Amino acid sequence: MYAMETSVALSIRDLSHDFIAPDGRRRPVLDGLMLQIATGEIVSIVGRSGAGKTTLFNLVSGLLSPSAGRIEIGNQRGGAAGFVAYMLQKDLLLPWRTVLQNSLLGLELRGTVTAPHRANAAAMLERYGLGAHLDAYPAALSGGQRQRVALTRTLLTEPSILLLDEPFSALDYETRLMLEDDVMALRSDRGISVILVTHDIEEAIAMGDRVVVLGGRPGRIVEDIPVRLTTHGRRDAANAREAPEFRAYHRRLWAALKGTAEAPETANARETAAPEI
Repeated sequence: MYAMETSVALSIRDLSHDFIAPDGRRRPVLDGLMLQIATGEIVSIVGRSGAGKTTLFNLVSGLLSPSAGRIEIGNQRGGAAGFVAYMLQKDLLLPWRTVLQNSLLGLELRGTVTAPHRANAAAMLERYGLGAHLDAYPAALSGGQRQRVALTRTLLTEPSILLLDEPFSALDYETRLMLEDDVMALRSDRGISVILVTHDIEEAIAMGDRVVVLGGRPGRIVEDIPVRLTTHGRRDAANAREAPEFRAYHRRLWAALKGTAEAPETANARETAAPEI
């Protein structure tokens, strides 16, 4: 177990958002969300399609302005202003730039790229099995390789808050675990806060200090579950899945997700009866 700082990296208060339909009517997507993310905390978000997970990310990243409520970004360690990096489901690599050049794009947008930046990017790409492809172009890469370049591009900016939207779904299992470990290390080593949207319940539990379940239309927080796992040594993606408490968390989350498809009163009854773990 690591020592988490008590400062707040992200505060979401009474957040609601509506989309305007072609006929002019408002379509509520999120309703009254309240959520705080501590510095160096990983929060996994799961929910059925249409629960508003991607809309939430678009609001936190500033791509959308909320219909109501507030989103506040805390400072980084040392007092510098915090900022959000958002890794989308699609890799969005630029086809005319090499692997190394694509990985450095985020840093270029934030300022000058130095020789140490290039060396760090090359080392990270080497770790992800792309060392022989630094001068290759995206068209020569597999889907999983492209996603690893996109993750490298995101991580190199060293944000205070990292938004990950299904980032590992195209990867083989071994690489997936390795990248999960790297993201978990960002939390403990650099104090970066991570919000992970995933449809993989096991991934949500293995990586998350908490798992938030979104449900309903408009989307609301159905459950906010702290995850406490007993592991041998430092918690990582593999030994977290072997923890004795893991299956109980899996059952609880699966029940919560199924409950979001039911009538609100039925789902509330299930939540009230759910055993605490």
